[in-house]
Amino acid sequence: MLLSVHVKNLALIDEVEMNFENHLNILTGETGAGKSVLMGAVNMALGGRISRDMIRKGADYALAELFFSVSDERVLETLKEMEIPVEDDSVIISRRMTSGRSVSRINGEIVSAADVRRAGQLLLDIHGQHDHQSLLDRSRHLTILDRFIREPLGDKKERLAKAYQEYMHWKDAFENHAMDNEQRLRQMAFIEFEIEEIENARLTVGEDEQLEADYLKMSHGRQIIEGLSQIHQWTGYDDASSAGEQLGRGLKNFYNLEDFDPELVLLREQLENIESLLNDFNRDLSGYMDTLSFDEQDFRDTEDRLDLINRLKAKYGATVEDILNYQAEKQKELDRLKGYDEWLSEAKAKLSASEKVMKALSGEVSGIRKAYAAVLEKQMEASLKDLNFLQVRFEIKISPLGKYTKNGSDDVEFLVSTNPGEDVKPLGQVASGGELSRIMLGIKSVLAEIDEIPTLIFDEIDTGISGRTAQKVAEKMAYIGRSHQVLCITHLPQIAAMADSHYLIEKTAEGERTQTRIRELSEEEQVREVGRLMGGVEITQTILDSADEMKKMAEQFRKTCLKN
Repeated sequence: MLLSVHVKNLALIDEVEMNFENHLNILTGETGAGKSVLMGAVNMALGGRISRDMIRKGADYALAELFFSVSDERVLETLKEMEIPVEDDSVIISRRMTSGRSVSRINGEIVSAADVRRAGQLLLDIHGQHDHQSLLDRSRHLTILDRFIREPLGDKKERLAKAYQEYMHWKDAFENHAMDNEQRLRQMAFIEFEIEEIENARLTVGEDEQLEADYLKMSHGRQIIEGLSQIHQWTGYDDASSAGEQLGRGLKNFYNLEDFDPELVLLREQLENIESLLNDFNRDLSGYMDTLSFDEQDFRDTEDRLDLINRLKAKYGATVEDILNYQAEKQKELDRLKGYDEWLSEAKAKLSASEKVMKALSGEVSGIRKAYAAVLEKQMEASLKDLNFLQVRFEIKISPLGKYTKNGSDDVEFLVSTNPGEDVKPLGQVASGGELSRIMLGIKSVLAEIDEIPTLIFDEIDTGISGRTAQKVAEKMAYIGRSHQVLCITHLPQIAAMADSHYLIEKTAEGERTQTRIRELSEEEQVREVGRLMGGVEITQTILDSADEMKKMAEQFRKTCLKN
């Protein structure tokens, strides 16, 4: 359940927080008040795309937070897999966006947008203003049917996906690696050349790093020797002005002075320590300089070896390890080509076996789809009649796709007839925009009966409807709201009247700044807002009386819903 939404610095919103209940929550407001911004905030928090121009003018960042109460084991298990801590069944999904970057978190832990979407899909089902258009995409029909029969399918879809992966592996191997003998011999010769080139190099992991270090040292050998010689001269004892000689003179003076003041002994001992450290340094420096030598042949050998390794890197991999891995893969390919007939026979057998598994699983899944398609057809017809499709026919056509996919071998298409005497036809040939919205709502209401997703959000699903149809849509919303939390943005008074909780989104001007505010309405304010939605230049007492009557009728219907 979505407990609250917190939004800051997004478009016209300075900062708002909305608390929602587990029933039908209605949001209304004047055109341009910012209703779409609220949906944008929810989508933003759930990893959706949003323009950085939406950051409120003058602000450094925009923030959207969703606070959920969760008891569903699927959600808790998913968060556990993501290593997200959950306390008191509370989940907070947030996203902070600046002009330069965006950070998503779940319960304070930084997560990827993919993880946010994965969790969000288990918590919310969002129907945007144009989502009904997705019904025109036939691929969505199979997804909807499979969602309806998720429980009967069990793990068959997962097994089908794994079987498809195996099938495609061997199908690809067989189709892309089939060759005649001349091709095979030519390929073998080329691979043998590559393997021999790598083998002859006798590479060892880490060798290139050591060679580069040696090369750097050798190429700057003269500079190193000259620089260290100068340092040795400055810090040694060979020159009257050198540090070692100067320290010796300083100590000699201390020996002459410390008889006059015992406290000078401590200072003399400190200087002796410095001299000792300098002696150690000069000894180590001399030892290092003794190891320095520049051999022209060693330098050329190192340079040639590096050139060879870099040529191999350009051909076979970015590192020595990559080159050796490439060699190992090519050796496997060479072995396969040498035993090509045996490999081809195995590939055919594996392909045949995986195809049999695909055929069997696809058949099982197809049988379940066909059996339950009839159930969905009846439920959809009943749901659509509730939405004022009085003589509707809804059919699900399942036909062979002609190929295998991760979903099996079925092609699924929804067909509908909205008028008596007409044959069922594809949705795009029959339904208008408003009718598509109602069909989508019918689907949502049917799926809500079996779905474990606790919260449904509808953004102006009422587009293109009015009158009795609007009343039927309102009743369907109330019906869904008895078992699910529903958030609905609407401009229809019939739907607004059904609200268990009603929120007003309004735009206000303060000085030169415009802000969007959201507040929950009292019962009296709800009646006035329903009256505003009913229309008219001004809200008269007659309109208010009609709005009040509409609210009372809605209340009576909701009570009836709770009894059934």
